[in-house]
Amino acid sequence: MYGDEATIRRILTELGDTWAIVGLSSNRGRAAYGVAGVLQRFGKRIVPVHPKAETVHGERGYASLAQIPFEVNVVDVFVNSALAGPVADEAVARNARAVWFQLGVVDERAYERTRASGLEMVMDRCPAIEIPRLSRVR
Repeated sequence: MYGDEATIRRILTELGDTWAIVGLSSNRGRAAYGVAGVLQRFGKRIVPVHPKAETVHGERGYASLAQIPFEVNVVDVFVNSALAGPVADEAVARNARAVWFQLGVVDERAYERTRASGLEMVMDRCPAIEIPRLSRVR
């Protein structure tokens, strides 16, 4: 398990509300689009990160994490597992507080590196599933 309940709760409730979502585009058929909407409904500021740098859910997009000109608290990763490790490394480099790999995104080495750098991390889970559940538990 890559993300115990305490870590999930900390990321969702304590580490800040600005979430860069890597792989988020204006394609309504993609899971990232729906997840971003749920995060917004729960008070998170979403920042789309995609090569097209599209505006999504009213938020300006950026082509890369490095181009975001303000602090990002959590980096939510919607790219395939083979590409996820470098994204986690970018999150560490830009001093994010946490990294979240979506359902099906698994890179054990990236998990170990990210945790060793002092960031919280969850892998193979979905915040759109977890945040409503936490809200009911409170």
